[in-house]
Amino acid sequence: MIVNFIRGLCMALADSVPGVSGGTIAFIMGFYDKFINSLDSLIYGSKEEKKESLKFLIKLGIGWIAGMVLAALVLSSLFEKHIYIISSLFLGFVIFAIPLIIKEEKECLKGRYYNIIFTLIGIGIVVLITFLNPVSSSSSVDITKLNLGLIIYILIAGMIAISAMVLPGISGSTLLLIFGLYVSVMTGIKEVLHFNFKYLPALIIFAIGVVIGILSTIKILKNALKKFRSATIYLVIGLMLGSIYAIIMGPTTLKVAHSAMSLKTFNIFFFIIGGIVIIGLEKLKHVLNKK
Repeated sequence: MIVNFIRGLCMALADSVPGVSGGTIAFIMGFYDKFINSLDSLIYGSKEEKKESLKFLIKLGIGWIAGMVLAALVLSSLFEKHIYIISSLFLGFVIFAIPLIIKEEKECLKGRYYNIIFTLIGIGIVVLITFLNPVSSSSSVDITKLNLGLIIYILIAGMIAISAMVLPGISGSTLLLIFGLYVSVMTGIKEVLHFNFKYLPALIIFAIGVVIGILSTIKILKNALKKFRSATIYLVIGLMLGSIYAIIMGPTTLKVAHSAMSLKTFNIFFFIIGGIVIIGLEKLKHVLNKK
């Protein structure tokens, strides 16, 4: 219970900030395949498989909820006030996580360098989404003023974000940042926790998108990792490399838009802290595995 609580907590803290996905943390900590197989079994497995998967996911979920509540109460205000410090931290998460994933998957990557085309595709996907983002360089989306177009936009964003959260690559929060919804969603969660339900309708729509996203992607992801693991991992690496650009452009999506991060606003201290956190999680994997 304690081990899986820690795992879920770490996943939530990663999912809640643009940079590294919860899937990446699961990958680094060595339980990613069990996580994906449990989600798949919960939806498509036998009665006994559903029962075992539910036990594991409940333990993981308790930690995840605790981590997400903690993040919502703290991070939304920090993100607005200290965007360049937080973005530097996110860059540390991403850049230090990439070699750890390469090391973990070296057997399936080695000798299959033709799959580097999938890395280029992954980079292109994130850069294109960021470049074409309709709210980039403007402002974040006000999710309290719903209309049909915004409802569809939030629904699709939820579907895509949860797909990224379970995929060890680009963070779902990074995608929310690209779509201009990160600050709004995190603020909405914080406000609901303080019994201000103005954001609740939009959050319900977002949650529906999350459920649809899980149902539609888990089977695809499981089969991709089983049958095309090398190509999938190369794609993941590309998504992570592309997310570097998304994080640099992240300040342009705030309610009061800031300039994209530059060498002048980059904070090397927090970048290194981000790297230390990722390396620490990788070391924690060995401790938890012994338990």
